[in-house]
Amino acid sequence: MEINGETVNDKVQYSELGLSPAVMRAIEKKGYVTATPVQAGAIPSFMDWKDVIAKAPTGTGKTFAFGIPMVEHTDPVCGEVQGLVLAPTRELAIQINDELRDLCEFKEGVRTVVLYGGAPIEKQIQTLKKNPQIVVATPGRLMDHMKRRTIKLDKVRTVVLDEADRMLDMGFVRDVTRILDQIKNRKNLGMFSATISREVMDISWVYQRDPVEITVQADRQNKPDIQQYRVELERGDKAELLFQLLQAQNYERGIAFCNTKNMTDRLCGLLQMRGVTCEAIHGDIQQRVREKTLQKFRDGKLRVLVATDVAARGLDIDDVDVVFNYDVPDENEYYVHRIGRTGRAKRHGVAFTFVATLTEQMRMDEIVKGTRNEVIPLKYEKGMLAEVENNREL
Repeated sequence: MEINGETVNDKVQYSELGLSPAVMRAIEKKGYVTATPVQAGAIPSFMDWKDVIAKAPTGTGKTFAFGIPMVEHTDPVCGEVQGLVLAPTRELAIQINDELRDLCEFKEGVRTVVLYGGAPIEKQIQTLKKNPQIVVATPGRLMDHMKRRTIKLDKVRTVVLDEADRMLDMGFVRDVTRILDQIKNRKNLGMFSATISREVMDISWVYQRDPVEITVQADRQNKPDIQQYRVELERGDKAELLFQLLQAQNYERGIAFCNTKNMTDRLCGLLQMRGVTCEAIHGDIQQRVREKTLQKFRDGKLRVLVATDVAARGLDIDDVDVVFNYDVPDENEYYVHRIGRTGRAKRHGVAFTFVATLTEQMRMDEIVKGTRNEVIPLKYEKGMLAEVENNREL
């Protein structure tokens, strides 16, 4: 790990960070002992009220990196909002709120709330009347509450932009800057991201002062253990191959990604016809239904979740056996975040990308070159799947 360009020791135990007994008790209940590198770098800086910009791979514990100091700084006697976390998607916002709630379990009087679009705003207004001190929100819904004057941010001291690159890339730049401009008493700003884009740097330049820059490189210690394959096949064979892989390898839990809502629904139907328990989530499905579907998947009631990229980030699911890129993703970043749903929490994961057209071949070539991942080429024909280079059947 690097802090401000200098390599530092990242082997730190939580007990060395000077945390309160209440927060330590919550961490110990999780079974955690050693902080991840991004946590070891960010927590001391946040505790000292410094601005932080952190780049770290997906699944390396960024939520606890800012969540632990935010909970520690929260005054349970004060009923005003003191900490604000902005997230690009509803799913990620919900996940962050769940993790923060776990951290608050033994800190009596500290309350959190999550605000996102697609849910009844009246219910959120009632929750805000209970005076939560920490708010996790998507930018659009937070702006709605600000316009209605149902939330006050004048006592906010810490602001965090989680997955800042994705949030700004999704067109939230104006909302984010307007929100930051309204928080006059902010003491520090944290920006956490898997990549540091031009937009992220622009926000940092305007709103941060001498930020502590933390960089955690993907290496053998924190890089997910994911075996990656690209499979050349005919378009009409995709659903059948996916089904065969599920059966032959006995994967218990998988996510299949499609580029369009229509294809998501279609693939879900094809798998259901073959007796696979699965459901789809995409932007046209009501948030309430999406949350129920995700919970069924977490509970093991669904074998396959079929999704668009709306689900590629922020899913609080650690034990996905396999990811299928039914369609080759349009962006390198989408590929990284899709396959990042497996191989989490030190588990071994597998990812298959189905390549059926010349356009998909070219797109996959760009992904392999851009991500520098080792992807094993396979070919599927006549019901057989074989490794291209060694002609070895899987």
